[in-house]
Amino acid sequence: MKLIGMLDSPYVRRVAICLKLLKLEFEHESLSVFSTYDQFAKINPVVKAPTLIADNGQVVMDSTVILQYAATLAGPQQRLFPSRPDDALRAAHLTGLALAASEKTVQIVYERNLRPVEKQHEPWIERVSSQLLAAYAALELDLATAPPPTETDHFDAADITVAVAWRFTQMMLPEIVSEDAYPHLKAFSAMAEALPVFVSTPPV
Repeated sequence: MKLIGMLDSPYVRRVAICLKLLKLEFEHESLSVFSTYDQFAKINPVVKAPTLIADNGQVVMDSTVILQYAATLAGPQQRLFPSRPDDALRAAHLTGLALAASEKTVQIVYERNLRPVEKQHEPWIERVSSQLLAAYAALELDLATAPPPTETDHFDAADITVAVAWRFTQMMLPEIVSEDAYPHLKAFSAMAEALPVFVSTPPV
């Protein structure tokens, strides 16, 4: 398999870490949807990261869709997605919040970096910022009431998604999301980022 996309994307990094956790062999090609657009388009005309090229050449996109497929490759022992309803519900809750936080971070970055200053719409940025802060407030509360795992073997896709989203936002928008206001997320991120599977998959 081949994973296409830059690891500074939380979606690409999420998939890369999960594939490693599942011990699935894959090659990573670091292509940008901006600077190497034409090269990316030759692989996937939709130019969406992450893109996965399966062993038979089939192209799959969207991080959640890719992980659903990867879980089937890992077999019944896969631990990305919990099978017990209560655990699956909590994982879905965490994943939805973390993906929303990633999406809102991306929207703000794009508004600031891709749109000319004179065309940037501050009410829109304020609205998206409030959504971003709401997502992290909910995650902080969840981590405070139900401590996350501390060992790689106990991580699932939801835990990885939360850690990756937080690191991405701290890289891109620390002035909006102050890490000191979210001590549980800050501690969880520090612990996760020190794990070998995260260290070997840096967001750069």
